Amino acid sequence: MSDKPMTDQADFLAACRELLGDTYVLTQDADTAPFLTDWRDRFTGKALAVLRPATVEQVAAILRACAQWQVPVVPQGGNTGLVLGSIPDDAGTAIVLSLARLNSIRALDPVNRTITVDAGCILQTIQEAASAAGCLFPLSLAAEGSCTIGGNLATNAGGTAVLRYGNTRELCLGLEVVTPQGEIWSGLRGLRKDNTGYDLRDLYIGAEGTLGVITGAVMKLYPQPKACITALAAMPSPAHALRLLSLMQDHCGASLTGFELMSQYCLQLVAEQFPQLPRPFAEAHGQSHGQYVLLELSSSQSEAHAVELLEASIGAALEDELIEDAVVASSVAQSEGLWQLREHIPLAQAQAGKNIKHDISLPISRIADFISVTDAALESAFPGCQLVCFGHLGDGNLHYNVAPPAGMTDRDFLANQDAINRIVHDQVHGFGGSISAEHGIGALKKADLARYKSPLELQLMRAVKQALDPQNIMNPGKVL
Repeated sequence: MSDKPMTDQADFLAACRELLGDTYVLTQDADTAPFLTDWRDRFTGKALAVLRPATVEQVAAILRACAQWQVPVVPQGGNTGLVLGSIPDDAGTAIVLSLARLNSIRALDPVNRTITVDAGCILQTIQEAASAAGCLFPLSLAAEGSCTIGGNLATNAGGTAVLRYGNTRELCLGLEVVTPQGEIWSGLRGLRKDNTGYDLRDLYIGAEGTLGVITGAVMKLYPQPKACITALAAMPSPAHALRLLSLMQDHCGASLTGFELMSQYCLQLVAEQFPQLPRPFAEAHGQSHGQYVLLELSSSQSEAHAVELLEASIGAALEDELIEDAVVASSVAQSEGLWQLREHIPLAQAQAGKNIKHDISLPISRIADFISVTDAALESAFPGCQLVCFGHLGDGNLHYNVAPPAGMTDRDFLANQDAINRIVHDQVHGFGGSISAEHGIGALKKADLARYKSPLELQLMRAVKQALDPQNIMNPGKVL
């Protein structure tokens, strides 16, 4: 419980009830439980209360109250994060500030190609609103049916279309933010050029709620492609996948919108856990491939143009012996089936048991060497461990996950987490990479950040934190 007197807690909660109404100040265990456990079911925190404001003004009033009573604030969107960034610790002193009720689409400008949204808007809702206006909002990830744009911005989420459209940061033109002092900064400008001093927008994006609360955003829209064509290619190794990436970029340019690497073990895991999903390469022939790449091309011209580009590229790859086999989706249903193979990898992992996960990025040219060296290091230290390696190869982001050897219990395996993390992250650092590509730091990777960031970088980050949040009430214990 909090070190503050109970009267202070009671006064604070009374002020919150006056602001929001009793219904939206949750204090009973049954009501707060869904907000306190992380998506991977690895940690459950405690909270003084879960607050559910419906307006930006209510968010500002809550933060003014939190500043007055010095109550820590943990902002939360869809609670789909993977690094404990939106979960309070077990002290029970913090409030969870759920943005789920701030879920309106404020404006859509098809000429300026922008959409202005509340932070609590579900990502899929934004995609659908853009599509209804004949536009494309390209951010796409497995949790898009439940994650919110505020959380996407707070973690600078990536997803499957980064190769063509960039991370969430590149898709955002303006923000609305409530400061730790309860003031509202309105930077909702749909401008592509605005060179008027420090870029506060980029400061808050990726800050994981440690500097303020994002309550609204202006996001970029794009023309809807005339056609999207999907293919799955099989090859012996990651080195072949990198050569295929170069070939596809040379042949297809900006039309290449997806390039997802999946190891043979990934698809084996999906087949075991989800036997109803398609198996594009018939195992009856006894052929096994080391790696697979899921490709997607988008054409602004026509489906025929996309098909021609893809078939020419696949033909060249076969001729150059970069790939061993390929299947091209001939319908929307087949395309969705191929994407389901990729999107079900995390679900298959969860059903099969616990994994030690790593969300890393590397210079694209060094990915094959990293996989080879790190696979060998882990096998030497933990014989029989299974490597579940997949990710967005086109932008250098790997989900490099380690599963236990056959017969080892999850509990015994997870006891090796620190040692496994050290092997993987030391290799990432040695190859010039990052220990977090798109999931953030949260509480889970805070110690690792201190190990791999330079003292000067950490000093500058702490200076920003101290300047904007001198009371340290915004998501304390996360990132720094």
